[in-house]
Amino acid sequence: MVRDGFARAAAGLALVFALLTHPGLARAQTEVDLALVLAVDISFSMDTEEQALQREGFAQAFRSKQVHDAIRGGMLGKIAVTYVEWAGSSDQKVIVPWTILDNSESLMAFAERIASTPLRRAQRTSISGALDFGVKLFAESNVTPTRRVIDVSGDGPNNQGRIVTEARKEAVAKGITVNGLPIMMRRPGYLDIQDLDLYYKDCVIGGQGAFMVPVRERDQFVQAIKTKVLLEVANLTPPRTLIHRTQNTPTANCLAGEMQWRDRGNN
Repeated sequence: MVRDGFARAAAGLALVFALLTHPGLARAQTEVDLALVLAVDISFSMDTEEQALQREGFAQAFRSKQVHDAIRGGMLGKIAVTYVEWAGSSDQKVIVPWTILDNSESLMAFAERIASTPLRRAQRTSISGALDFGVKLFAESNVTPTRRVIDVSGDGPNNQGRIVTEARKEAVAKGITVNGLPIMMRRPGYLDIQDLDLYYKDCVIGGQGAFMVPVRERDQFVQAIKTKVLLEVANLTPPRTLIHRTQNTPTANCLAGEMQWRDRGNN
């Protein structure tokens, strides 16, 4: 009996030592209602005004009382979020690393880090690269989430990297939901497409409860982002005015961006 008691005590001390010397083990035990990757387009097709509005929208979302209340209303009352900027297939950058949001102070600090980071722009548009990068980030989150969501926003189709539907398929197969924020505030140009919302519906979003919120006017931008974040945090069913994924036959060409870039190179 005494020997068993010593063995249990030794095992307990070993566990404490492991947690102290490897804090990642302790963090891995953190349970959250949601792990959310905010993947934000910074390609050159996004002008600086659009980028500033996008930043402001996310910052305001995490400052809002509605989002604070939605987090507190979860079963665990906490979420984990990271903010990522992306452009081409090899250009993804974590702006704000994984952060636990469970009170007003943490939410306000997260919003401030988003708002205070200098803007940058980069070449090409790889939604598939953003999705693949987001999937990898979940393995580094050190949390155990009830739900995992990648929230991808952009103003054009995939034109670099692997086919976007392949990246989506792999993400969804891992139980990850991909939501979208197609930005449609400009007339389609040489590397833009008509009906970007349909492209996002058919080619980008997927998984349980997937939805998107299109942005068609500048004065809608900030509110659209706040609405989208609130729906994701609260795990709410989107209103019918938001286009969500169905099992209908796709109507968009999921290689539209690649075809445009190919045609550009031939001119």
